[in-house]
Amino acid sequence: CLIVTWVIFEDGPHRIKRLQHQIYCTGEVLRQVQMAKLFDDDKYFVDMKLTTAPEVVVEAFANLSSGFPNKTIPSSELQKFLQTYFEEPGKEFEQWTPPDWHSKPTFLSRVSDSKYRSWAEELHSLWKSLGRKIRDDVRDHPELYSQIYTPHPVVVPGGRFRELYYWLVFLFFRDSYWVINGLLLSEMTETARGMILNFVYLVERYGFVPNGGRVYYERRSQPPFLPLMVESFYEVTGDKDFLRQVLPALETEYSFWMQNRSLAVAMSGLTHILNRYNVPVDRPRPESYSDDVELAEGLSAGRNLELTSGAESGWDFSSRWYIDSTGRNNGTLSDTQTSSILPADLNAIMCRNERLLASFHRILGNEEEAVEYEKALSARIKVVESLLWDAERGAWFDFSLVNETRHLSFYPSNLAPLWAQCYSNPEMANQAVQYLMGSGGLDYPNGVPTSLSESGQQWDMPNAWPPLQHMIIEGMWSFNLATVIIEIIYICIVLFTMHYE
Repeated sequence: CLIVTWVIFEDGPHRIKRLQHQIYCTGEVLRQVQMAKLFDDDKYFVDMKLTTAPEVVVEAFANLSSGFPNKTIPSSELQKFLQTYFEEPGKEFEQWTPPDWHSKPTFLSRVSDSKYRSWAEELHSLWKSLGRKIRDDVRDHPELYSQIYTPHPVVVPGGRFRELYYWLVFLFFRDSYWVINGLLLSEMTETARGMILNFVYLVERYGFVPNGGRVYYERRSQPPFLPLMVESFYEVTGDKDFLRQVLPALETEYSFWMQNRSLAVAMSGLTHILNRYNVPVDRPRPESYSDDVELAEGLSAGRNLELTSGAESGWDFSSRWYIDSTGRNNGTLSDTQTSSILPADLNAIMCRNERLLASFHRILGNEEEAVEYEKALSARIKVVESLLWDAERGAWFDFSLVNETRHLSFYPSNLAPLWAQCYSNPEMANQAVQYLMGSGGLDYPNGVPTSLSESGQQWDMPNAWPPLQHMIIEGMWSFNLATVIIEIIYICIVLFTMHYE
């Protein structure tokens, strides 16, 4: 009855939003179009623009389907339907050249090798081609787009990824944290400011930063790097007014993760609270709809929730999230149980965020608030050491909630607490460095692999993802391991150059 009442009395915007979601997020239009496999990429359809109001489209689809057995529309008729009511993706953006781009940022003069300097100049020029501004029509007619409007121009990943993303690594650095660091290095401070303010806008609207700038991402986030973006910006600008402006959004996002992505674990008479990825949506991801449906066939309920949670992790997908029928970190993609794992890297990020929030408050003179975040930081370090730290092996490992044990396989994320300085005893850091040296992860010519398991997933052997290399390098920086650090940096440059060429 409550649902019926809500539908009857909901106001216009809520009704339009519900109908829009029936097209882009769930419902028969989405199901039939995606399962017909009209496009090579499921993302293509959910990025298409409507030519008319969503209620008209939903009604037209219902009328069309009523004329066919079992209400299943043939592919040829679906094509005609799409040609009538949709436009191809890309209509939501206009090309935009960042006004603060200039050809000779200072960092280029510090590159002595002419070959690498020329290469760096070409990379610096990419900012001009990756800049996008959302058209005013998206703001004025949001019901016609899956695109979420944000007020400032963005730097997009490119290719099939036409929108702003929180964490996205596709072939090389394209996560917004590293994008912002690159913009700051290129002295494009205003573009970086706008990127951060877009994320603040999304937090103010949703309470967290969605996976990306589309309505079908509204239920899931990704690794919470927003405080680190602000840290990078403040280190360059020293802008306290900006820090004061964005700090409430950082606290809102932190609260989201603590209230919606945390779990209390009781062990040995103590209660431990850590964070996890856990998206409360048990349906196929719209942008990967047909793949998720086919994978989930014959499997138990909740499988789509686990895949969506895996996407929230940014590691989509990896053997890291497998828990087979015996409770071991083994199996296939169908054994993905992301929500049953307390990840070492997520909790390291939260540890670093707590330290940053305390620091930001202290900079602004808010001593009481700073102390509260320092208490949270201290408590987290104790929990991380209790559940994730393995003193015998000298590293931090993901914790399985299924059998209450650590997953001992090698992943670069095992070193994330070293990067975040999420430990109480410096000897732990020394042990972690020794763990890495003996792990086998440094034995490969193409970078530290994402795992030592050849599962066929992109976040496993033989792939080596740049953010993980960066986190390892930064984590070891204070240990003066120059040879190892230079070797990894060189590998990253080679990988980037090979792709870029």
